[in-house]
Amino acid sequence: MDFSISEEQSMLADSVSKFIDNDYDFERRQQITESDDGYSPELWQTYAELGWTAVPFAEDDGGLGGGPVELMLMMEQFGRGLLVEPYLANIVLAGGILRRTANAAQKSQWLAPLIEGNLQAALAFAEPQGRFNIADIKTTAKPNGKGFVLSGEKICVLNGGGAEIIIIPARSSGEQADEDGITLFAIPADSAGIDRRSYQTVDAQPAANITLSNVKVDAAAVLGEVGDGFDILQDVIDEATLAVCAEAVGIMATMHDKTVEYSKNRVQFGVPIGSFQALQHRMVESLMACEQSRSLLMWAVMLNNAGSEDRHQAISAMKYQVGTAGIQVARESVQIHGAMGMTWELDIAHYFKRMTAIDLLFGNADYHLDRYVKNSS
Repeated sequence: MDFSISEEQSMLADSVSKFIDNDYDFERRQQITESDDGYSPELWQTYAELGWTAVPFAEDDGGLGGGPVELMLMMEQFGRGLLVEPYLANIVLAGGILRRTANAAQKSQWLAPLIEGNLQAALAFAEPQGRFNIADIKTTAKPNGKGFVLSGEKICVLNGGGAEIIIIPARSSGEQADEDGITLFAIPADSAGIDRRSYQTVDAQPAANITLSNVKVDAAAVLGEVGDGFDILQDVIDEATLAVCAEAVGIMATMHDKTVEYSKNRVQFGVPIGSFQALQHRMVESLMACEQSRSLLMWAVMLNNAGSEDRHQAISAMKYQVGTAGIQVARESVQIHGAMGMTWELDIAHYFKRMTAIDLLFGNADYHLDRYVKNSS
């Protein structure tokens, strides 16, 4: 298996890295998170101009024809910089559904402006009772002439407050947890019957809870085939899981590097704390966890890129690694920084918050360990 990247892929990673180094320091991130939008619309347009929003989409749709490898390279850098712009929500989640299901008219209406950076979108897949089971959907889609009437509740919708269209998986047939009978709808966020409660998550990401009360949509709102949305939804969630795992690897490496640097400068008992053998052992263990995680990420990405039957198992293995080794690296970093590691003013605390959120996003370590075992049998 070839793990080398092309010159174009290397240039893409370098462009994100240079942007973070030159234009996205921690102080600017803090200012952005405190704004009304929770992200920078100006920078979002910059992302579009740089071509980042077009990376995962086919050239026929106006994209750059990238895949899991390109997404991994970008998300790892996004993790390093703690970017809060809704790339995951817009491009990976909502965009992932649209590029798989939208017809020509829907692509022209929604996908093209999304790629150009002129449309904000969200995928509302989580429900209060569902935990990590994306098939557990109580939101209903009842036939109404040539259209449908949607009612239900969605929670923790990333970018849900600022989205102009919301993609809703709803149950058009079957029982509550059936994989069959799930239909995907793209609905304007200002439609009658939609109520949104916006908030900021613990890791400074904009999100919302959404209630749908007899929301009427026509047949043009249906994405793909009626009742056949689960497999598409599962593929998109798997791709998003891999994306946040790449982000987590970037966070792990950054926290480790910052901790090593801090240990060289923090003096206690007249010497740098990095000279203490006990701390050296802990930092070596963190480095090993970072390298193991990066290797596992590359393996999972390559399997996903090849469409291997083992890709779901590999993604779960990677997510388990993030939820165990990744959290351990984050905890060690905070502890070695001491009380400073818990302060709002130091970036280490914010890396820790994001890592904690990633552990829970799309299923925690225990969930993915069970999923890995089931896919092994």
